[in-house]
Amino acid sequence: MTGAEAAPISSDTDPGTRAPAGERLSRLIARDFRNHADLDLPVARRFVALVGENGAGKTNLLEAISLFSPGRGLRRAEFATMARVGGPGGFAVSLTLDREESEHRLGTGYEPPAYEARGSRLCRIDGATVPSPVAFAEFLRIVWLTPDLDGLFRGAAGDRRRFLDRLVLAVDAAHGSRVSAMERALRSRNRLLEERPGETRWLDAIEREAAELGVAVALARRETVERLDRLIAETRDDAQPFPWASVRLEGDLDDLVAVWPAIEAEDRFRLALRQGRHRDRAAGRTLTGPQTTDLVVRHGPKDVPAATASTGEQKALLIGLVLAHARLVQAMSGIAPVILLDEVAAHLDPRRRTGLFEALEALPGQVWMTGADPALFAELVGRADVVRIADGRVLREAAS
Repeated sequence: MTGAEAAPISSDTDPGTRAPAGERLSRLIARDFRNHADLDLPVARRFVALVGENGAGKTNLLEAISLFSPGRGLRRAEFATMARVGGPGGFAVSLTLDREESEHRLGTGYEPPAYEARGSRLCRIDGATVPSPVAFAEFLRIVWLTPDLDGLFRGAAGDRRRFLDRLVLAVDAAHGSRVSAMERALRSRNRLLEERPGETRWLDAIEREAAELGVAVALARRETVERLDRLIAETRDDAQPFPWASVRLEGDLDDLVAVWPAIEAEDRFRLALRQGRHRDRAAGRTLTGPQTTDLVVRHGPKDVPAATASTGEQKALLIGLVLAHARLVQAMSGIAPVILLDEVAAHLDPRRRTGLFEALEALPGQVWMTGADPALFAELVGRADVVRIADGRVLREAAS
């Protein structure tokens, strides 16, 4: 069966298994995206399980959905690399969103460059062009978990910082533009320190901008992390298969905004930048600020750093953290997020797999999952659309 021939699975789905109004994607279309030349996938249930061999294109569909959040999606890839090899050089993805008894069409894509011009990203809502994917946040929030995050707690602080900013982006769509502006300001400062360190007036101006942006970024991170930690503490259950986590921020600017009002924190951060010019010039980078923040996670029940837990415990801890974040997104935005889980069930023992499905059932948003073996989703029979993907096509609908 081709993608164009695919029909909604189990259109008589029991209403109790559907996502509430505003949170259900009912159709995904992908044209020339990754290995999908022409895919048209309608779905009817809250749970969608994409099954197929490695390389079939399951994760590509999760990535396509993730493009409807700020940024470059769950792989953080350049848009030109998402276009199908052998295709025209661009791609298009669209979602149909059932929302409060109305239907909306969200679209995004990439147009290849003409001559020497740069390629461009396009975003549309109900056929009208919008300036950026930030506009999608009015209709849709997305959270995800991929195998790339498995080493998060033992990895570099930069990886945790990117994970942190993704947590913030799901509740504050403008956060990404603030982070980008802050990083540009710091790059300008580093370049000026290297090339023209005597230009103190320019340095003062750049540091003023960097301080304002840096404090705004730090405050947004702090609010999200404090709310998340509080939500986890209020809902924790030691009997659950996914241990609860405690989370906090560690960094010099984070300490400042925790103590001082925003204006005072900006002044102190600006002074620290001025006093650190010689040191930063020697280092070739700015050594203080939000770009050094780390997300500190502890295994709550054991009260040990997450990095010292076993591999299995870290995986379970990460899943619990993402599920808590999904609840926070709904609480802060009023929108139950679509949850994307790539190859998560395959690495869980039967008890935790059952616990995962029970935890997901308790959340109101739609869930898209991938797995090589349909048997992984046997417990979801009657509750999930199980769709077999092969070579970038909907091959057939598996038993559901």
